[in-house]
Amino acid sequence: MFVRQLQYLVALARTRHFARAAELCHVSQPALSAAIQHLEEELGVAIVRRDQRFQGLTPEGERLLGWAQRVLADWDGLRQEAARSRGEITGTLRIGAIPTTMPVVPLLTSQSRAAYPGIHQAVFSLSAEEIIRRLDVFELDLGLTYLEDQRLGGFRVLALYRERYLLLAPNRGALRGRAAMTWSEAAELPLCLLTPNMQNRRIIDAAFRQAGTAPNVAVETDSAFALYSQVRCAGLHTIVPHSILFLLDMREEVTAIPLSPELSRPIGLIALGREPPPPLIAAAWEVFAGLDLQSRFDTLISPAN
Repeated sequence: MFVRQLQYLVALARTRHFARAAELCHVSQPALSAAIQHLEEELGVAIVRRDQRFQGLTPEGERLLGWAQRVLADWDGLRQEAARSRGEITGTLRIGAIPTTMPVVPLLTSQSRAAYPGIHQAVFSLSAEEIIRRLDVFELDLGLTYLEDQRLGGFRVLALYRERYLLLAPNRGALRGRAAMTWSEAAELPLCLLTPNMQNRRIIDAAFRQAGTAPNVAVETDSAFALYSQVRCAGLHTIVPHSILFLLDMREEVTAIPLSPELSRPIGLIALGREPPPPLIAAAWEVFAGLDLQSRFDTLISPAN
């Protein structure tokens, strides 16, 4: 019952609503409220500020929440260890990925599923900031993100590849056959880019600033998949990591042109630096460390593009 009480507390803090927390935990609202009240009685401290509606956690409740999150993470690791002692690797591996890496995620999940069929995997498209936040509160197991981030101190890091930025242009346009393009030339084209709040866009904007120019942005989107659609269907241009070419089955409809000077950024996995790591994370980490994504993506860049 104590573990369940902690699960209810974490769900309430996440949803900030008794009814939604109860729905998330698959119990009735009175049952959830009663369990949290019993937890308060057992610990001898008020956790929830109550009125007719949820008013938030007390300062003591906020501190206890961090402990509850760690206890639940350790409990889950304990269950995974027990399963491993029976020769099984089971559980749900929660992966947060920045939007431009979503085409890469299937290369990871397919390998871990092949090695450990008992693993269920949940993938979420998130900003770099949200990935770090959710890892810190044990809502994610792994993050696929940029590694040049000062906030990664204390995280376990596994470099996977360096993404190289390219201009995607409609194949029917005048740019067909171009071997390379400068950032200043790209700035004059009608572009579709990710929204300014996303790290990918900030990287691209910095490259334009370094070239002493500003991009001509016609459309902004928060979807990496929409970038390709805007090139293919609307005649716009975009700038994307070369790993996205892996997903483009109809590449004859677009031209991929390297940008000069080359812009690249390291991409990899991050996890909380817990020792020992939970068996599920350790198993997946070992699988992912054996991948050679760099060679696979670099072969996608050719003069034919």
